[in-house]
Amino acid sequence: MPETQRPLAICAPEPRTLDLIFTPPALALLKAKYRIVEADPDDIAGLGDAILGEARYIIGQPPLTAETLARMPNLRCILNVESNLINNMPYEILFARGIHVVTTGQVFAEPVAEMGLAMALNIARGIVDADVDFRDGRELWGGEGNARARLLSGADVGIIGFGDLGKALNRVLSGFRTQTRVYDPWMPASILVDNGVVPSSLEDVLTKSDFIFVVAAVTSENQHFLGAEAFASMRPGAAFILLSRANVVDFDALMAAVASGRIVAASDVYPDEPLPLDHPVRSLKGFLRSAHRAGALDSAFKKMGDMVLEDMDLMDRNLPPMRCKRAERETVSRMRSKPVSVN
Repeated sequence: MPETQRPLAICAPEPRTLDLIFTPPALALLKAKYRIVEADPDDIAGLGDAILGEARYIIGQPPLTAETLARMPNLRCILNVESNLINNMPYEILFARGIHVVTTGQVFAEPVAEMGLAMALNIARGIVDADVDFRDGRELWGGEGNARARLLSGADVGIIGFGDLGKALNRVLSGFRTQTRVYDPWMPASILVDNGVVPSSLEDVLTKSDFIFVVAAVTSENQHFLGAEAFASMRPGAAFILLSRANVVDFDALMAAVASGRIVAASDVYPDEPLPLDHPVRSLKGFLRSAHRAGALDSAFKKMGDMVLEDMDLMDRNLPPMRCKRAERETVSRMRSKPVSVN
């Protein structure tokens, strides 16, 4: 296709890079089908009217003003490869103009769900602690080493949030015959029932679960909504596994509950990332730690690029995007997740 006939795509994927989210063949295809203008997210307005006027796609989630959007009459879609929706653009204008806003975040659902399962199994069977004891020559053999062990199979499980990650988590738990209760105020009860889980109140999830998985997105309504009262209501010895965003919990209250011995916990996310070296959670007994690595698999990142290419091809043919998840006008401005700072 002649250079002037190829659609123009502005690429500002920070904190991702094009090499991270596209395989070499996929990146070659992107560059063959589109005129690519790479830009710093904060410099979009300075690209000039010639580029902005022709741009059909934005790959990334750069901050945009109403004035900048007014200079982009041919914009069809913002393909968010950061994955968290940030309230940094006038969504009401985008929706009014019929400009799609889509996210690739569902690529992380299965990897994070598998990490959640691994954390639950480790908590149930003490795998990491037993390995450390073995290395140090302090291992306990047979039943003596299982004084605190329990089964995940047949356990009472609670899931807070039932979006892509909650559904993936429910799938990986399916072989364990768990009684699974779900709290998600944005989800109709019939959808929960169709997925084989029990629609429940937050109180029931907290008080009736042996393992609680938190996979809810951070919104304007739920920041720090799980605090000391919530942790005090949990079953003694229950496991609290945080997989989505740290801002849904009062992290100090969570650490205090673990330090008291009432509950145990695991987390892949933290209030500040990277976490300071002197943060008390690093040495907290009864707390299993992971450095925001649950979803950060190369296979997941590369799947992002494939999804982007497929949806751009659909839109080039005047069809709606179908591979990425569309932002909803009723909820997008409520999202409060922090931007990803590390890969």
